[in-house]
Amino acid sequence: MIRIGILGEIGSGKSYVAKEFGYPVFNADLEVSKIYKKDKEVFFKLNKKIPKHILSFPVEKKEIIKAILSNKTNLKKIVNIIHYEIKKKLKLFLNKNRNRRIVILDIPLLLENKINNKRDILVYVDAKRKDIKKRLNKRPNFNYKLLKKFKKIQIKSINKKKRSNFIITNNFTKKSVKIDIKNILKEIFK
Repeated sequence: MIRIGILGEIGSGKSYVAKEFGYPVFNADLEVSKIYKKDKEVFFKLNKKIPKHILSFPVEKKEIIKAILSNKTNLKKIVNIIHYEIKKKLKLFLNKNRNRRIVILDIPLLLENKINNKRDILVYVDAKRKDIKKRLNKRPNFNYKLLKKFKKIQIKSINKKKRSNFIITNNFTKKSVKIDIKNILKEIFK
């Protein structure tokens, strides 16, 4: 099984690119959302670590945001709890898709939390800052203070680009992304 990890800045279109490959995608953001809604054990762990902010089940995104913005250490506490769960979900996903030729990993902090392995093919999604900003502004309740907190725990984009096997320039047109993906797959299957 070939594992393709999708890297890039928040708002660069990683999830869109991941879907366009046409193979099974492990979308960590979607899994986190499910965990907050359905996993009482995670609620209890979060409640124990940050009781002032995580008050009720299901965990509300606004509670998570308030917790992160109120204290420097809360983001690390949340990430430690959530990424442990994400690793378990990823293992199930990989097991379920073990006979597939390729799987796509759409996991923020893939490199930072050492979820990738050495043989993963890394694809960096590059987009212009102005396009990213435009997209982020369209997101409901987008919070720039939160973005800054996440950027502090991320590997710099220039280093992610250097570690990537391929770079897709996302100008937010389906045609250019499709062409880049087709070329990447051609290269992989050589």
